[in-house]
Amino acid sequence: MDFRVLEMASRILAEGVICDHCMGRIFAKLSTGLSNDARGGAVKLVLSMEGDRLRQDSGGARLLEELSASSVHARKVLGVDGDGGQCWVCGGLFESVGVWVERAIEVLSSVECDSFLVGTRVTGLLSENEEILWAESGTCFAEPIKSELNREVGKLVEARTGKRVDFKQPDVLLLLDLDEDTVKLEIRPLFISGRYRKLLRGIPQTRWPCRECGGRGCERCGFTGKLYSESVDELIRAPVLDAFGGDETVFHGAGREDIDALMLGSGRPFVVEVKGAKKRNVDLSRLGGSVNESAHGKVEVLGLKHVDSSEVERIKGARADKVYRLSVLFADRVSEERLKSSLGLIEGEIRQQTPSRVLHRRADRERIRKVFSIEFESFNGDRAVLVVRCEGGLYVKELVSGDAGRTSPSLCEALGTDAEVVELDVIDVKL
Repeated sequence: MDFRVLEMASRILAEGVICDHCMGRIFAKLSTGLSNDARGGAVKLVLSMEGDRLRQDSGGARLLEELSASSVHARKVLGVDGDGGQCWVCGGLFESVGVWVERAIEVLSSVECDSFLVGTRVTGLLSENEEILWAESGTCFAEPIKSELNREVGKLVEARTGKRVDFKQPDVLLLLDLDEDTVKLEIRPLFISGRYRKLLRGIPQTRWPCRECGGRGCERCGFTGKLYSESVDELIRAPVLDAFGGDETVFHGAGREDIDALMLGSGRPFVVEVKGAKKRNVDLSRLGGSVNESAHGKVEVLGLKHVDSSEVERIKGARADKVYRLSVLFADRVSEERLKSSLGLIEGEIRQQTPSRVLHRRADRERIRKVFSIEFESFNGDRAVLVVRCEGGLYVKELVSGDAGRTSPSLCEALGTDAEVVELDVIDVKL
């Protein structure tokens, strides 16, 4: 393309009054290291010099006259007073950068953060004007108007507040909404990971809506909307929201134990996502103590630390090996030797059809999982306490009961008598 900066600039001037920022932005990808207003002012200065040369050579002042409304240099040459008109592209937007900076700083002062990023939502008219400008100039060196505004406001906010601009993971986004003439605050969620121990049976991991009303509230649930009065999630949530001044939390667990199971040992990995956190510099050790105190021995959290959002994908996507302690009841008394030999038969590969107890919410298909080892801690004829080390995703209750043949091999099948898990504890989640 036969491209000449001054010819392009002259075409732009023919469209109407244009400020230094909007003129310079047309050539933003040329001569880096300059601000757009400096770049635009330089282009106008050279055009003024060219216009003055033409005037002196031929007596014609057409270029200077076209330029006069947009350039103080042209007005000086022509001896014209005044400050020109308003830019037809931005409508004088860059004259109010200071106003946007003050608004942004005021909004930023309402939250605790170390980093920020500025974004802009332009008006329909501004977007249309920019499209016309690009089309008429034929430029391929321009940048969007919102990129310049973001940068100019961001630099000044950073200098005034000492908070850093972060293009990858800012604590907050300052959104300059030009249509609504306001600055909106978008707070990036915080992610806190740790492990939890559940020390009381009968507590689900997350809130279960009442089956009768679907969570709306009814007589059956005491108008709470919940099937169970509390959950691990809810016991952790309240102290977390209080500490961070958040709006809500989302709980992400590395799998889940049955409601009637304990979660012991080193605990189950989890991540709590905090949305709308007004405070970010929280002592996580103290927060852990607050959670444990408010849970009154029902739940404990360990090893709280800050993580990024990728940790959610990691713990949700990983299939962690598990260690269970099972209290098993046999329909008939069995000998210790018979139990030992039967346990040996159910180590290795296990084929499981979706258990009948979860068929209402899971697809009916076969799963193959491994039992690495199984041994007993205690035994008294019709009861035993077993420790099972197995692959994640194994339905361990059905490993014992057989689920009417849907799990094979099973302890029930190997012993030749019915067996059921009466208590289950998760004692390790290896992630």
